[in-house]
Amino acid sequence: MAFTAADVKKLREMTNVGMMDCKKALTASDGDMDKAVEWLREKGLAAAAKKSGRIAAEGAVCAIVEDGVGAIVEVNCETDFAAQSDKFTGFVKDVADAVVKSAPADLDALLAASYPNSDKTVGEMIPEKVLVIGENLKVRRFARYCTGVTVPYIHMAGRIGVLVNMEVEGIEASAVTELGKDLCMQVAAMNPSFCDKADVDQATLDKEKEIQLALMDNDPKMASKPEAVKEKIVMGKMNKFYEENCLLQMEFVRSDIFQGSVEKYIADAAKKLGGSVKFVDAVRFQTGEGIEKKQEDFAAEVAAQMNMGK
Repeated sequence: MAFTAADVKKLREMTNVGMMDCKKALTASDGDMDKAVEWLREKGLAAAAKKSGRIAAEGAVCAIVEDGVGAIVEVNCETDFAAQSDKFTGFVKDVADAVVKSAPADLDALLAASYPNSDKTVGEMIPEKVLVIGENLKVRRFARYCTGVTVPYIHMAGRIGVLVNMEVEGIEASAVTELGKDLCMQVAAMNPSFCDKADVDQATLDKEKEIQLALMDNDPKMASKPEAVKEKIVMGKMNKFYEENCLLQMEFVRSDIFQGSVEKYIADAAKKLGGSVKFVDAVRFQTGEGIEKKQEDFAAEVAAQMNMGK
């Protein structure tokens, strides 16, 4: 499978590895992006492989809680200038209100839902807002929690939004707001791939073990060790994998108030509040995440450097 300069660019952004090494990886993997990432990791060139498209689209995320119901939405526009306008942010807030009130099952249902303080639907309101704001608009995604206690958080003026949902017993909902905000900030900052280590699928675990074994095989100091020893080392490294990728097993980022894992922080906070708190779920939206905007000039630069390396 052939690959292009844009593929090299994408792999570079995914792994932070130099362009020539990315080119070698794509050559070795016959242009397969996933296999190229694995090749780089096995060579010890890429410390992690969080697959995410280049963030290029503009817009905003809104996270709210109304009458105990939490909602988070992402709406995209074309420019950052429009994204910061009151007309656009007001529209995004109205869409979030529609999610709270209508409990849509999917995006089609949301577009068919009633727009707040109007006789129109959300979908019917979009063309009107396009005329007012002057750019194409797209309601991209949403999430909603209607049980338990939900806490919202917005970071960087709507660039990142988080909702955290918890089951709380013996504690007033208002008393766990600070705890919920701390968890939201953790999710916003660390962007965990999983909530708990129990959520990690077997295929991911098998692939991670395979990569760790390959790293040892490529290390002269480790390659000669017995397989049984390598297996034990890999199991120890899996704990590190959980700490880096699973929210509850991560080190709590606010070490000024607690030192330990997120899971232990929740238990400690609940004990101090005199009740129980169970983390249920969290959702994190980042504006434009996974939407790739074409960058002709950068691809040309990559192509030029590829040719220089031949």
